Amino acid sequence: MQSYVVQPELDAARGGDHAAFARAIEPFRRELRAHCYRMAGSLLDADDLLQESLLRAWRGLAGFEGRASLRTWLYRVTTHACLDQLDRKTPRLLPSDLGPPSAPEDVAPPIEASGFIQPCPAELYADPASPAARYERREAVALAFLVALQLLTPKQRAALILRDVVGFEASECAELLGLSVAAVNSALQRAREVLAARPSAPANRNADPANEQVLAKYMAAWERADADALVALLRDDATLAMPPIAQWLRGASAIGASIGAMVFALAGPGKFVFVPTEANGLPALAEYARDAAGIGRPQSIHVLEIIDGRISAITAFIDSALFASFGIAATV
Repeated sequence: MQSYVVQPELDAARGGDHAAFARAIEPFRRELRAHCYRMAGSLLDADDLLQESLLRAWRGLAGFEGRASLRTWLYRVTTHACLDQLDRKTPRLLPSDLGPPSAPEDVAPPIEASGFIQPCPAELYADPASPAARYERREAVALAFLVALQLLTPKQRAALILRDVVGFEASECAELLGLSVAAVNSALQRAREVLAARPSAPANRNADPANEQVLAKYMAAWERADADALVALLRDDATLAMPPIAQWLRGASAIGASIGAMVFALAGPGKFVFVPTEANGLPALAEYARDAAGIGRPQSIHVLEIIDGRISAITAFIDSALFASFGIAATV
């Protein structure tokens, strides 16, 4: 594991120097934020949890005796802050986990956005903390992986993340969680069984050059309001979900019929503008809709899963507040 020289800052922080404390914890801030995100499944919740965790660490700094590394101690504080909050919250999922696919003509109102997983920008991906980590950094924020985590109890979730993502030993996990090693191993076994039973994420990543052509054609189809062109890009078994709308669709023809009738027919060509980005290790597009003055206003972030040059899944997160979190322009 990477180490940092923080003792002078810690000594100053114990004397009440908050700026020194900020310098001491800065090397760990990104990975702690990623830990909160994996625990909560929400970028907004993750930021709140990180703030609460660092406040607890500041207030409890006198209790840090240095027997473990500062990084390990921060993970302990952060994990317990997450557990305290998540024990009282309903797990976040995706529409496909709520029931079977809908018919193209079905229309359902949005439900509370707090019920769904939120995407995260590339800046969140923490570097692997240990060669023992079981998942690569992008795989550890994949949407399918995050949903699977949410199906676990918070303590099972924490044990799996700490052991298989962050790379702590089982004995360290036990100390961090206040459990026995046997209890940690039992939680890990159950968590791994749940993950093994879930569909895995596709073996495509944003860096694949072939995806650029697919993205260009996808943007062009939307900009022209061309449902046929959109369908041509989809696998026959492709899925479409649009959180916070609870319903979802399966099948290229169903997706084309729904988008064509409920979006393209109403908007017409020239309504939409897209800006490429990345979310959860996958290619993504920020969608804007032009207003009467021709200004593109933020609408949603489309996260695409692409297999062998065809789109297998579209998850369009309809939440303009996400644009600021992704560092995307407010208008185009």
